[in-house]
Amino acid sequence: MYYKDKNQFYVAVDCVIFGYENDQLKLLLYKRDFEPEKGKWSLMGGFLNENEDLDTAAYRVLARITGLRNIYMEQLYAFSEVHRDPAARVLSVGYFSLVNIQEYDANLLKKHGNEWFTIEELPFLIFDHREIVSKALKKLKIRAKNQPIGFELLPENFTITQLRSLYEAIYQCELDPANFRRKILDMHLLDRLPIKDKNNSRKGAYLYSFNREKYEKFTANGFSFDL
Repeated sequence: MYYKDKNQFYVAVDCVIFGYENDQLKLLLYKRDFEPEKGKWSLMGGFLNENEDLDTAAYRVLARITGLRNIYMEQLYAFSEVHRDPAARVLSVGYFSLVNIQEYDANLLKKHGNEWFTIEELPFLIFDHREIVSKALKKLKIRAKNQPIGFELLPENFTITQLRSLYEAIYQCELDPANFRRKILDMHLLDRLPIKDKNNSRKGAYLYSFNREKYEKFTANGFSFDL
């Protein structure tokens, strides 16, 4: 009633879903099954419903696509270029989330026609989705330096080498093994388990787990996770 003389727009959310597998950072995409751009690769997304806020819409999309609910998610940026969607005036709010691929429902992967791509080998993406991914990668690198979000991408138990490989994939550069090991252990956030992973050597490497309780105590006085 009050705004009847104002223009009306569509509002959507687009989710950049990161995963990690075989020492590679990956992105979950799907082939769009409706026009415009039907049959082309796209981020996961959807329109905002009348009775929900943006975060709720993003969580709804993530739950439908992954079958997971308690996953890391963060609002990224609003994308409002006038002609970003050729079908209508659509404003999109980007989100990025981190998913443990081992926990992902394989049946949902097939149902929705989703596919994991390495960051280095992304296909052509519709609209401004490549820009959304670029901003998400930059934010991921920033967050990895001030929060231990990398553990969201790993199994519960992992080796120091596996952890280093993950951060190399996030930072897209090599990290010195000895320096990384010293820095991560000096943080006193990992619990060494009395078991070893012997998949890569006869001697094996100790498995560790992230102690979130210790981290919560440390953050009360400020904490840096810069590796």
